[in-house]
Amino acid sequence: MRTRQISWCLSRRERQILDVLYKQGPSTAAAIQAGIPDSPSYSAVRALLRILEEKGHIKHQERGTCYVYAPKVPREKAGRSALAHMVQTFFGGSAEQAMTALLDAASGDLTEEELDRLADLIARARKGGK
Repeated sequence: MRTRQISWCLSRRERQILDVLYKQGPSTAAAIQAGIPDSPSYSAVRALLRILEEKGHIKHQERGTCYVYAPKVPREKAGRSALAHMVQTFFGGSAEQAMTALLDAASGDLTEEELDRLADLIARARKGGK
C-alpha cells in the first residue's frame, strides 16, 4: 500500500480553514465558515474542505446529519513538514539560508530570552545532540 504524500501548496482560504481547525478543533462547515474573517459562502467553504481532504490535510466523520472536519496531522508535525518543504523549495535545502531569512524578517522583534534559546539550540547542534 502506497502512502499518499500531503501537498503543501495551499491557497489563502485553505490556510485560513486549517488555522480555524487547529484553533477550534473538530468543526462543522458552518463553524469553520464562522471562524474565517470575511468568510466565503457556505458552498465555497464546503468546496475548500473537499479540496483539503483530497490534498490529505483533513478528514471528516459523519455525526448525525453533519460532517465534522479535523486536521489529519497535529499542528506541530504539519508545521515541520511544511517548513521542510519550504526550505527545500525556496532555500535549496539550506537551513542556514532559511534561518537567515527568518532572522532578517524578525528584524529586532526577538526578545533576549528568545535569542538565548536560539543560541542554546545552535550550541546543541554543534555538539551533535538534541
